Amino acid sequence: MTKATPDRRRRRQLPTAEELRIWRDFIETTEALRSRIASRLQIESSLSPGDYAVLLALTEAPDQQLRSSELATHIGWERSRLSHHLGRMERRGLIRRQECATEPRGAEVHLTPAGAEAFRGSTVPHLRAIRELFVDALTPDQLRAAGEIAAALRVHLDARHKE
Repeated sequence: MTKATPDRRRRRQLPTAEELRIWRDFIETTEALRSRIASRLQIESSLSPGDYAVLLALTEAPDQQLRSSELATHIGWERSRLSHHLGRMERRGLIRRQECATEPRGAEVHLTPAGAEAFRGSTVPHLRAIRELFVDALTPDQLRAAGEIAAALRVHLDARHKE
């Protein structure tokens, strides 16, 4: 029988009280931050965070269009959630959907002029909220550390997702 390495033992144990406290602080703070940024975005631009994510992806896409399956993957949503959300955005004139010529059941999502205008109008207030609520709260070293933590978590989650 092989001895468990400290890393292996650590993975099998439940979190300590201190680790759970840190986890709760992290989750509660993240949720409060997301809520405040979402609220400011809604008040200042009438866009939801979901609207903003879709509009950002389309703004950055070639020809300001993406297949709906690519869009879902890009923003990390399930296709059914995206489909319902796109329906609401389409009714507001922010995007337009049309059948995909190369994929029988697929659709292409296009940014409309109204969607581009809504995105442009929301960007500065949204970036200002990020600056005020996140960036300004941290020192440059803390901001760098937050980036390193986010990158480490993403690598860990991506590796676990592939298992």
